Amino acid sequence: MLIPIRNVIGVLFVHALLYSYLNIAVADTLSAAKSDPKVMGWMQGFPPKNEKLITQPDSNYFSFPKLRWSVCHLREFLPTKEISRGLNAPIPLNYVSPVEFANLRQSIDALAFTPMQSNQLITWEQSLYENYTDGMLIIHKNEVVYERYFGCLQEDGKHAAMSMTKSITGLLAEILIANNQLDDKALVKSIIPEIGASAFADATVRQVMDMTTGVKYSENYADPNADIWKYSAAASPLPKPADYVGPNGYWEYLQHVKPDGKHGDAFHYKTINSDMLGWIVSRVAGKSISQLTSEVLWQPMGAEQSAYQTIDGKGVPFAGGGITAGLRDLGRIGLLMLNKGKLHGMQLFSPEVVKTIQKGGSRKKFGDGFPTLDGATYKSQWWVLHNAHHAFAARGVHGQTIYVDPTANMVIVRFASYPKAQNGYIDPTSLPAYNAVAKYLMAHR
Repeated sequence: MLIPIRNVIGVLFVHALLYSYLNIAVADTLSAAKSDPKVMGWMQGFPPKNEKLITQPDSNYFSFPKLRWSVCHLREFLPTKEISRGLNAPIPLNYVSPVEFANLRQSIDALAFTPMQSNQLITWEQSLYENYTDGMLIIHKNEVVYERYFGCLQEDGKHAAMSMTKSITGLLAEILIANNQLDDKALVKSIIPEIGASAFADATVRQVMDMTTGVKYSENYADPNADIWKYSAAASPLPKPADYVGPNGYWEYLQHVKPDGKHGDAFHYKTINSDMLGWIVSRVAGKSISQLTSEVLWQPMGAEQSAYQTIDGKGVPFAGGGITAGLRDLGRIGLLMLNKGKLHGMQLFSPEVVKTIQKGGSRKKFGDGFPTLDGATYKSQWWVLHNAHHAFAARGVHGQTIYVDPTANMVIVRFASYPKAQNGYIDPTSLPAYNAVAKYLMAHR
């Protein structure tokens, strides 16, 4: 039975995750081809037919297959802040020649590999459809060698980044640390006195960044009293019901978080850490996360499009999952990480930022809760795989990723709208696919 979420639409990952925890087998859902928004006819016509409308506040716009349209249209459902690219002209990405681009497209699409726990070969192109890909960009040796768009996404469109937003927030925090503006050993309460008696008060900034805080926060969607629902109600940008008595906004909620365990003991993936970090970064920088992202990243990296970020009822950007952006601009973020802060011949931030992230965190603290990421760790809101190529990644539900492979000198950016939220369903195909294309490019370019 679905829990009504009409009044809790302020948190994107609620919609992204709720329908994904219903234990509906993906095999029973429409294929990528059949669920394509153009095939489904969502919001087509002037006006669209009633049965093809995806509107607010129906609260089901992130249910599959509607989510395959909604991931490109979040600004039509939720209020946002702009992450401005500024007024200067974009700095174009480098592309291989048209002939090489066409040849590489054909060769990469035909690449065959074996998914995890399988003995059946599939091709790269098959994997794109199996994973409900909306956009795919591959950059090798600082040149775009592969680019495709599917579903709701077009070349000039934008797509929800989901929890890849966390990695942007973590990157900003590391930049502030490298600039001696933020001390990662400082206690949260020394920066945010208003945090009061919250469990976050005695955590260090580093523990918040690496999600090793001991804070109580349940995301059990089957429990109507779980913390996720209280957080969602607080964050909703819509007017609160007359009988509402809870906190108003992300930050007010964080002031009431209770302890659960000891800070620093173990990794627990809880989105409230990202919003706590967003508050810390905003306070130290004296700017909203959206404005800081614009000034530190989007404008100096020559972004092609402005991005946007959802906000709560008080105008606070969602630091844990609210960004929507263009595929190529996230490719620019990937290049900055690959090249240790350097892009277009300019050093945008200290190389130490990326070096710190690449080192990863404690494998012991990471535990075994992510079977497809065996041996991985989490550092500064980035997933560090510790594989043979020393890859690390930004990841978001339903298949979003910025995958950085330093050994192959490669960046992959994928947007997707997979029916289920957890990337554990997609990794068995995606991770071997990324490894296969890395090996191919290293051998042939």
